[in-house]
Amino acid sequence: MIRVEAELQNRYTLVMDQEQVQRNEHRLYLKWLRYYLDFCHKYDFNHLDDNSLPPFIEKLRSKKQNDIQQRQAIKAVHLFYSLFKPDESNRSCKAKSSRVNIQANNFHLKEQKRIYPVGKDMNSKYADHTLVQRQSKTIAPKNKNRSWRAEYDKLVDEIKVRHYSPKTLKSYRGWVRKFQAFTHSKDTKSLDAADVKQFLTYLAVERNVAASSQNLAFNSLLFFYRHVLGKEFGKIDGVVRAKKRPHIPVVLSKDEVKRVIKALKSPYDLVAKLLYGCGLKLSECLNLRVNNFNFDAGIVTIHDGKGKKDRSLPIPKILVTELYTHLDRVAKVHEMDLADNYDGVFMFDRYEKKSPHAAREFIWQWFFPAKTLTFVKEDQEYRRYHLHETHVQRAIKKAVKKARLAKRATAHTFRHSYASHLLAANYDIRTIQELLGHSDVRTTMIYTHTVKSKTIKEAMSPLDF
Repeated sequence: MIRVEAELQNRYTLVMDQEQVQRNEHRLYLKWLRYYLDFCHKYDFNHLDDNSLPPFIEKLRSKKQNDIQQRQAIKAVHLFYSLFKPDESNRSCKAKSSRVNIQANNFHLKEQKRIYPVGKDMNSKYADHTLVQRQSKTIAPKNKNRSWRAEYDKLVDEIKVRHYSPKTLKSYRGWVRKFQAFTHSKDTKSLDAADVKQFLTYLAVERNVAASSQNLAFNSLLFFYRHVLGKEFGKIDGVVRAKKRPHIPVVLSKDEVKRVIKALKSPYDLVAKLLYGCGLKLSECLNLRVNNFNFDAGIVTIHDGKGKKDRSLPIPKILVTELYTHLDRVAKVHEMDLADNYDGVFMFDRYEKKSPHAAREFIWQWFFPAKTLTFVKEDQEYRRYHLHETHVQRAIKKAVKKARLAKRATAHTFRHSYASHLLAANYDIRTIQELLGHSDVRTTMIYTHTVKSKTIKEAMSPLDF
């Protein structure tokens, strides 16, 4: 976060007093100012140019800030602008702020008069670069600062029609937002391959992102151009590529796994046991429902894994009794919910329309239900969700610390350990690939670097074995 100089804070406080900003709101106004300066620094906007304000407010919208907070942020930034207006520092900004309509044109503010263009003589010492660490060198052209609301809506539609996961939507939308900020909300009709090339180079050179992040940004923009804008990249040459570093996953020993699980409380200990015992991803484990378990056959079925693929895994025999005990607790919670006339669990896609009573049936209940019901304001309903990923991640982080491991272990480390321990037990790499749900065996091959090699180097004929 950008640090605001003490002298600037004093002048800003003086302006707030002149504008009769309530004393108890000063802290909030200073917070919005810091957010604004940090936004300009991060996305290369000029903090003294009001062209930076619309994308800043759009960023606040993406962070789910409500209209009142957005109006307050707008006024806070206008007060900051007033510090740099020659002979007008005492003039009220109320008239200017009142004209700002954050509802206009959805994600786009109405066109406003420039407050302090770059290039004019700024005779205030607060225009010095020491106030903020960085500022853009140019003013955004007139074809910029456009609204991308329609494009975002179409992006959501294109993602959903292909049944991509919510995480894919979140990731793609996030990179498109970064691209929008980089281009200063350029009119999407004038976007071309050169913009993508500059953005990808910027990520590698200026932001020093990992190669995987740069590739994800490329795929996000490729989807955005092709399916939302109806354009093709063509051939993009000369992009500076982020250096790809070989990554070997962290793997726990069997003793370390036991120590971490022992430090966990219920139900997080059972979650960790399934992560390690079945090689599940955290999202796969928490999305398990009662009907995913087939105790008679001794398998658990994972539906809609990565790439919308299903797969079946053997249930660890040592966990059967514990799983049955946990299932009894889930049944009791379900009975209490029915007694309270709750509206059921959250269902997937349009299945609830097809089967209206499914959400209240026991077989569709989460195997790891959340501790409290969730109120859905739009439908005025109380629904049950599964354990949140962050709760499990925090619990595992505390357990790792309590177990005093000298490794950076997370929930996903249990999956890495699962694959590595199977490989160390001489299981076939193709079998491990299927159990993990990998599409390409090359992804699974990374675990060959986590176990000791047992390959015999000496050349010998099979007849001599």
